[in-house]
Amino acid sequence: MQHIRNIAIIAHVDHGKTTLVDCLLKQSGTFRANQAETQVERLMDSMDLEKEKGITIRAKNAAFKYKDYHINIVDTPGHADFGGEVERIMNMIDGVLLVVDSAEGPQAQTRFVLRKALEAGAKPIVVINKIDRENANPKKVLDQVFELFMSLNATDEQLDFPFIYCSAKMGYAKNELTDVTDTMEPLYNAIVKHIPPPRAHAGEGFQLLVSNLDYSDYMGRIAFGKIVEGQLKVGESAICRHGNGKITKGKITMLYHFEGMKRIEISEASAGDIVGVAGFENVFIGESLCDSEARASLPYIPIDPPTIQMEFAVNDGPLAGQDGKLVTARHIWDRLVKEIRTNVALRIAQTSDPKIFSVSGRGEMQIAILVEQMRREGHEVLVSRPEVLWKKSPTGEPLEPIEKVFVETPSENLGAVMECLAFRKGQITNMVHAGNLVSVEAVAPMRGLIGFETDLVNMTKGMGVMSHLFHEYGEDRGEIAARKNGSLVSMDTGEATSYALNMAQERGRLMIEPGDQVYVGMIVGENARESDIPVNPVKEKKLTNMRSQGDGKGIQLSPPLKLSLERALEYIDVDEYVEATPKNLRLRKKILDENQRKRSEKKRSIRFVEE
Repeated sequence: MQHIRNIAIIAHVDHGKTTLVDCLLKQSGTFRANQAETQVERLMDSMDLEKEKGITIRAKNAAFKYKDYHINIVDTPGHADFGGEVERIMNMIDGVLLVVDSAEGPQAQTRFVLRKALEAGAKPIVVINKIDRENANPKKVLDQVFELFMSLNATDEQLDFPFIYCSAKMGYAKNELTDVTDTMEPLYNAIVKHIPPPRAHAGEGFQLLVSNLDYSDYMGRIAFGKIVEGQLKVGESAICRHGNGKITKGKITMLYHFEGMKRIEISEASAGDIVGVAGFENVFIGESLCDSEARASLPYIPIDPPTIQMEFAVNDGPLAGQDGKLVTARHIWDRLVKEIRTNVALRIAQTSDPKIFSVSGRGEMQIAILVEQMRREGHEVLVSRPEVLWKKSPTGEPLEPIEKVFVETPSENLGAVMECLAFRKGQITNMVHAGNLVSVEAVAPMRGLIGFETDLVNMTKGMGVMSHLFHEYGEDRGEIAARKNGSLVSMDTGEATSYALNMAQERGRLMIEPGDQVYVGMIVGENARESDIPVNPVKEKKLTNMRSQGDGKGIQLSPPLKLSLERALEYIDVDEYVEATPKNLRLRKKILDENQRKRSEKKRSIRFVEE
């Protein structure tokens, strides 16, 4: 046990966690030199979506050997929407490498992940990364990190944290900026010296707290976690204590241990090590595996609740089933159940309508990632606009989730950004000018932030950066106006023609091209005005027996507005759906027929007046 170290790498999104893990694995000899060069960059980002987006979505385990120490390392996500992954990992580890960008300094998510690590009692080592950047200021960032520890009420022992300067991309680490080095040796030594051995006890029997799950077609579900006490052997009988107090008996059919990123089968493992255990089909994250019923369960760690909710519905449009194979309510429900087995921050529920399911999570990006994965697996699904989850105060007043927002913008765009925040009911709490950049801190309702990131990127020509954290449940901030523009809604079914689209584009901006299949109730563009208007995108030019020079020539269509999945979810209104299929993303009205739509709006407005 004295030669085991369990650490997690935590940081804000894009501060270099995954690159640092790669560097540690390569330099420890886990990957041979020639193998390391042929490997794709960011070895830890194994999901296709992670490679495409350049972010970590799922926490992943790896391990490497340094001298005679076995170091288990967990790479965690940095985006706020995947905070649930970070929370559960804290049960597994004894120390953390807090990675901070030497130019940007501590950001919103740095505060969140550090707070979770300090609450769990993990020993931090601060890694000031990217010191080779042009505008790097490592000394100033170190002071900011110290202030962050102070604001989180760190103990005196935690405040006396060790720190290392490094460039994970270039592959070197330093104890002092003046040192000359070309390896990660100082960081390896710091891990061995400052991270304590696992908090675990050798002894009879065993206890293991499940912190991560995986699934194998051959072995079934595999539970990963730290052995808190005792020793595990393949073939031993064991029990699983579930969150509701139930007990399931089972047998350890396989034990896994990490070497690099590979899982190696082992016959036994002892206290302090992080292992994978097969043999229990119904085990969930946060539950305990023990040798007998006499042994008490380990404390269940609660996870922050979801703040937004969306509806997932069966695709009932005219083009349903043409792209995807998994289109029924059962297919969608089975896929959602499979997701919550490994994703602890999501909640799912069935509604009164058997074809509609409610999915709650931390943010729209987290749910958009799930929809994107479902599309790639062959599902078709309708997804509604994100709505926030309200609570009631002890006196019965409605409370909504309030977020702390951190925005960094060029000073010339400050006015527009502040106006946009005010429009979304945000209140500025702090502002710091640093050269041409301005850092703005604000408190805003969660529902006001839906779609704000896209507006910020457009206003600042891509220079603006934002992050946000859950702050509290506060009183209702009043009405926030949704999208300012109405929709161009198709009134006919068929193939879009350039002749019809040329006439429709005078009304607003198109989202489709000639040749696209459209149907009644599908949104084909954005109206220049506030209301929705019906258009006919499939109308063809009537042929006459008169010849005309230049007739039908000169049709020039503006390039269509193509929305990504995240942008589409933010863009749609409350009466609209995103239709996600393996090959297409379409926007449509919930009620396709125009007359039925008008009737339901009338009923809703009468009910609203009566209330």
